[in-house]
Amino acid sequence: MVFSAIGPLNTASPADNPDSAAALLAGVLDSAMDAIITVDDQQKIILYNRAAEKIFGWPQQEVMHQSLQRLIPGRFRQGHAGHVERFGTTGVTSRRMGTRNVVYGLRANGEEFPLDASISQLDTPNGKLFTVILRDITGRLLAEDEHARLAALLDSAMDGIITVDDKQHIVMYNRAAEKIFGWPSGQALGQSLGELIPERFRAGHDEHIHRFSAMGVTSRRMGDGSVIYGLRASGEEFPMDASISQLDTADGKLYTVILRDVTERVRAQEERIAFAAAVNAAREEEKTRVARELHDELAQSLTALKMDTIWVRDNTRAAPDVAAAKLTDMLTMVDGMVASTRRIAADLRPLLLDDLGLLAAIEWLVHNFSQRTGVACKLSADEDLELQEPYATAVFRIVQEALANVAKHAGATEVAVVIGSLPGEITLSVRDNGKGFVTGMPRKPQSLGLMGLHERAQLLHGSVNIDSAPGQGTRVGVTIPLPEAEAAQ
Repeated sequence: MVFSAIGPLNTASPADNPDSAAALLAGVLDSAMDAIITVDDQQKIILYNRAAEKIFGWPQQEVMHQSLQRLIPGRFRQGHAGHVERFGTTGVTSRRMGTRNVVYGLRANGEEFPLDASISQLDTPNGKLFTVILRDITGRLLAEDEHARLAALLDSAMDGIITVDDKQHIVMYNRAAEKIFGWPSGQALGQSLGELIPERFRAGHDEHIHRFSAMGVTSRRMGDGSVIYGLRASGEEFPMDASISQLDTADGKLYTVILRDVTERVRAQEERIAFAAAVNAAREEEKTRVARELHDELAQSLTALKMDTIWVRDNTRAAPDVAAAKLTDMLTMVDGMVASTRRIAADLRPLLLDDLGLLAAIEWLVHNFSQRTGVACKLSADEDLELQEPYATAVFRIVQEALANVAKHAGATEVAVVIGSLPGEITLSVRDNGKGFVTGMPRKPQSLGLMGLHERAQLLHGSVNIDSAPGQGTRVGVTIPLPEAEAAQ
């Protein structure tokens, strides 16, 4: 049997031209969008359509009756030959070729490219014929690679990214979204976005999306500057920051929402507000206490002293002995007033901190704590420890607050205060052997001691670490960076 190159389509009818059926087949093969190549049992090309010319870059006349190896990269030729030989011996009529249906061809310019391929065989009186139908999938693989890179990029994002179609069905859902909402991707894809929104907000969300779509704006923040709320798989509501963008596609609008769980931020804001309110209340309470003490102790004593002074002025000559006794009582009263003044001043700010420095003030604080609570308290600090303001006051107040927390909550019998100095920073820890607590538990209402420690440290760009467990005591560790001038002292 002799095979010739495919010629132009013959439009004559089969009755007028006995070869018209073959011509019709040749025309169909030449109009096919996929490359069609037939080889004999010697792997010589005997059919090569126009799509094959376009894909491989070789004109028909240069490949006819040539080895198929010309169209295969050198590194695959031996494997291809073995593959065709095995296929010929199996007796299977047709099958797809290549691992995952991708094989590689070689263009006339030496470029390798991927192909989707299927092969069939036909027994003829002149031997087997093998026909391969090929499709250049370079564009498809590039698109798949681009899609894979985009998917990897989206999956590496720390924020949740969700895309929905114009019916609000989820068509993209990254790993961060899985982590935030608790729904695995397989369950979320195809579902309504309303499943991720608390029921009380769904109607408002739909209205927001419709307004956004009508505006024609490409992207904007959601929630009008405030947080919005999502719904986890567990049924828990949580606050989010969100921005939305829209894209017109051939299949309709796509809306992409980028979400960030701000539970911790909102909780911290609420705690700061509560702390600020508590600090303000404490300040007012302290003012009231000081005013009461000034009135009850100093003002009354001064009034009595004034009255005694007037009496002494008027009766010194008439009753010198009584006047002398009265003066003695007045001196005793003055001593009491001086002591009260010092006590009130020390409560507001220990004079030791200004007069003798940080170490002496903390020694006084530790001693006073032990006296008031009966809890043994040991101080370990560098004898040369000295800090300027505001660092000295911050360290003093942090130790004071930590010891106050021990006295109120720990039920401890021993406390150790350690203050150290490292290059560029000051470190301190307050450790007790009390009952401890679970550090991850929500803060109790009106319990602002630990919040106060964090606030004081953060004002100086420091950090606080709380290490505790039930029955194992508590350690409060604080690190405060020092400016170069302070660290050099």
